[in-house]
Amino acid sequence: MPPSTDATDEGLVLGQGALWHAGGRRFDAAAHRWLPAEAPPGTPATAAEAARWLLREGGGRRLPVAIIGPREASPGALAAAEAVAAALARLGLPLVCGGRGGAMEAASRGSAREGGLMIGLLPSDDWREANAHVSVPIATGIGEARNALIATAAIALVAVGGRDEPVSYGTISEMAFGLRLGRLVIGMPEAPDLPGLLRCATAEEAAERVARRYLALD
Repeated sequence: MPPSTDATDEGLVLGQGALWHAGGRRFDAAAHRWLPAEAPPGTPATAAEAARWLLREGGGRRLPVAIIGPREASPGALAAAEAVAAALARLGLPLVCGGRGGAMEAASRGSAREGGLMIGLLPSDDWREANAHVSVPIATGIGEARNALIATAAIALVAVGGRDEPVSYGTISEMAFGLRLGRLVIGMPEAPDLPGLLRCATAEEAAERVARRYLALD
């Protein structure tokens, strides 16, 4: 998890080949933390714009974000999975998911459409079970225990469905693991309710909140 800081995205500035904060900080891309420094004149940026620059030009670490959801997903959850994955891929963030069908396939498709990297952590010992859009299929052979692996590997998790029947206990377990580990856990409109969940209504809102976490802004 990125180190905490009292910086906010109000005052982010891109200039002189670095990301600055008007409050007197410079983002060290290698260490992934803010250091005291006086900000030079530059171009104001939102958290999403700053994260995109770091990931694509500024040498930022490519920390993965998990997209989680059920195999038996509603049309709304499938649409949310694809849209969120596409928005995060546009930032340059690598993604991780369960690698198979349903919401995971929709997320993989959204990532692939934007040229993103989707890592699929499969429960079985056969990487061929991955859907066709997974960039890096990893056969874990550990069954449902891979849910904990997904939550641990990600800096943030976005849940896209699983609230309604049939309830997705796998999605709920991944959310719970993430919350216990102190990860940012975002719930799209059809995600289950858990204490500590951050609700987002759109893919763009979710991407902005993930960008803030990536930049250690909250």
